[in-house]
Amino acid sequence: MEALILVLHVLAAVVIIALVLLQQGKGADAGASFGGGASQTVFGSQGGGSFFGKMTAVFALIFFLTSFGLAFFASEQAKSVSGVLDFVPSAPQVEETIGLPELGDKKKTSSDLPVTE
Repeated sequence: MEALILVLHVLAAVVIIALVLLQQGKGADAGASFGGGASQTVFGSQGGGSFFGKMTAVFALIFFLTSFGLAFFASEQAKSVSGVLDFVPSAPQVEETIGLPELGDKKKTSSDLPVTE
């Protein structure tokens, strides 16, 4: 079932890309996509704008529904998988404390300026 939803998801994405690329831009006539002015009669008197818009909306709905379906299947698989950290061995605890080395005899001054000797 998950493979079918994944195939529908990819096909819907490809169709949305194709429909968006076929849509006319602002100020362009629908015949520019098909090579002539007579092609406007194929989609009615308004041209292909509303047809492509409705088809894009339908495939966008299919894309969102398949996205939710894939997310549901992923969440169900995540519930059945045990934690990854259950299989990681724990590091041994360090018992001894490591101290910082002594930096030598430093004279304390009341100024923040470095002292040259």
